[in-house]
Amino acid sequence: MSDRGTAPRSKTGIAAWHTTCSTPGMPSSLRAPRAVRPLVFGLPLLPLLCAGCLGQIVGPDDGDTAPPDARCSGELIPGPATIRRMTRWEYNNTVRDLLGDTTRPADNFVAEEESAGFQNNADAHTVSALLAEQYLEAAEGIAERATADLHGLLGCDPTDDCVGEFVARFGERAFRRPLEPDEVDRFTELFARGRSQFDARTGVEWVLTGMLQSPHFLYRVEKGEAVEGSPGVAAVSSWEMASRLSYFLWGTMPDEELFAAARGDALRTRVQVAAQARRMLVDPRAKEIVRIFHAQWLDLELVDRIEKDPTAFPAFTEELRASMRGEIETFIDHVVWEAGGDARLLFTAPYSFVDAELAALYGVAPPEGEGHIRVDLDPGQRAGLLTSAGILALKAKTDQTSPIHRGQFVREQLLCTTLPPPPPGLVVEVPDPDPNLTTRERFARHASDPSCAGCHELMDPIGFGFEAYDGIGRWRAEENGLAIDASGEVVESDLPGPFDGAVELSNQLAQSGQVKECLVRQWFRFAYGRLETPEDACTIDTLTASFEASGNDVLDLLVELTLTDAFRYRPLAEPSGDDQ
Repeated sequence: MSDRGTAPRSKTGIAAWHTTCSTPGMPSSLRAPRAVRPLVFGLPLLPLLCAGCLGQIVGPDDGDTAPPDARCSGELIPGPATIRRMTRWEYNNTVRDLLGDTTRPADNFVAEEESAGFQNNADAHTVSALLAEQYLEAAEGIAERATADLHGLLGCDPTDDCVGEFVARFGERAFRRPLEPDEVDRFTELFARGRSQFDARTGVEWVLTGMLQSPHFLYRVEKGEAVEGSPGVAAVSSWEMASRLSYFLWGTMPDEELFAAARGDALRTRVQVAAQARRMLVDPRAKEIVRIFHAQWLDLELVDRIEKDPTAFPAFTEELRASMRGEIETFIDHVVWEAGGDARLLFTAPYSFVDAELAALYGVAPPEGEGHIRVDLDPGQRAGLLTSAGILALKAKTDQTSPIHRGQFVREQLLCTTLPPPPPGLVVEVPDPDPNLTTRERFARHASDPSCAGCHELMDPIGFGFEAYDGIGRWRAEENGLAIDASGEVVESDLPGPFDGAVELSNQLAQSGQVKECLVRQWFRFAYGRLETPEDACTIDTLTASFEASGNDVLDLLVELTLTDAFRYRPLAEPSGDDQ
């Protein structure tokens, strides 16, 4: 009889801990060992992350062109590289593709810390005791489900030889690199201990649970290989490049074609990397990464939480709120994947995708068919994202518009302006609605109050340009019976001058070099999981130039992001005292 009934198999006691390493840029959570549960096996499962950090010496790309960034200084300048931890979304995708587990266990993890508008910034990610406990519990649950059909999982009977082959085969996919012989031995020994104490299934569960808690699964651990003639610079190996590509463009582990390229060391040159990137962009998974980027860049996730005062806006319903986000997502998908990918169209399109709920708000006939259908809108009232009801309702108060939030949105998300913080002790009071004044008149004091003027002159003249739209994005020519003044200006920018209304503003933004560079910066931050640094100046300039030369093609920008120094190289880690 099995020992299953005498001890809980799922609570294996495997520790979720992270080893100490001095690799530059490594998150503090990896430098501080943490044990969630006692290690009961006395078996060190995880090799040191920093073992062999220096790698081998590699020469320039054989037959390849020079990295594009080199035109600035003639030197490789990769910028900093931090060890990236999976986001919750990436974790769910990875266990789905690794083991077919579609239970989305990471939905129960604590939320990622956000930085610069994105949830994948490695420097902001820490591992709390709670998250480590959640990693353990998720690993145990995944392992239990995966071993329900043990023979199907292993492909053979669970002998030591069979499990050893499984460990090497499965470990290569889980760690996204070949396992070292001692790693195979350790995990095979762990199987043998589980089997001897309980049964073969328990032994395999312990193997899976251990692997799924390893930093080599949870993080993209990179060593790099020193580049001849470029001191302090490491080339990303083909195995590491496979993961960089797959998590950037798909948000998940490499597929078999990427693994095959890694095994053949065929992810070295710009030509090889670009070919894989273009192949991957044809895959439906690339559409999801574009949606994720725009959802975080444009705060679309907050649209689901919009609340409006029913007295001020009785037309606002849950159904309308859902339609607003659906409209924006459908519109972005259309621009990127169907309309040629020209990012300028995001700001200029005189059409959108609406259902019956939104048609009433926009004052157009309800479209025939289900879902969001393309309809032409009044080009004097609507142009792209900035005049979409979802963005306008999101950047407004519950009972009125908000020139401040709408202007701030343009400044921060579209112009990449870092606004100064408010003065210490300043109490911000939004003026109450006044039936005798327009919103512009009520907010006029920001321009005269010395404690407010410095910051608000950067936002309010932009936000006033949206006053022809009420708090849920409906067009209006008057407010309180008074004519709307939607004139404005974007000071301290490359825009040509004053504008009249959001449509004119949107067209100015579409032609702005500053907006193009900002979009490149936003994609840089998302793709590389960090903020740009002075070392990245040439990379940003090169990407912006290629983006403009491509006709502002978003998909071409994604390919170019995989070809920069920052993507193909990393700083070479200095050996720690333990490595010498």
